[in-house]
Amino acid sequence: MSAHRKPADAAAAFEPAFVAALTTMFEQRIPFNVVLGLRIDTLAASGATGHLDMRPELIGHFAHQRLHGGVISATLDAMAGLAVMAAIGARHMDEAPAERLRRFGKLGTIDLRIDYLRPAIGERFTLRGEVLRLGSRVASTRMEFGDAEGKLLATGSAAYIVS
Repeated sequence: MSAHRKPADAAAAFEPAFVAALTTMFEQRIPFNVVLGLRIDTLAASGATGHLDMRPELIGHFAHQRLHGGVISATLDAMAGLAVMAAIGARHMDEAPAERLRRFGKLGTIDLRIDYLRPAIGERFTLRGEVLRLGSRVASTRMEFGDAEGKLLATGSAAYIVS
């Protein structure tokens, strides 16, 4: 994802309290993310990475053991939303972590496009969400969904309301 310009990081790194609270919110307090089994790997002002482990209840084609396309779409949407949360958090580093976390209440998807490139077959999948532009009202993102070896399986782009 480095081919395109990324927003400048507001700080070298987030405080551990902010990362811990955002991770808890994303992985444990959003019920659908819990169902999917989403996990955060990295969190930065310009984006986020994560992973998803294959489970039988996520299979969309029983004969081929392929991941359901809806799972791919939902995980990419969630990862891009997380990237937007991180970008908003970075924009307001002058605020306490708890104050920044309250800013996410109005975040919502307003447009989502997914391109499925290859069947998603494997034990673990990688996710990447990147913020292309964070405006005062709308954020634009792009996402990647890959297998454990790094092969690109799906891509996406989305817009989010942020205010």
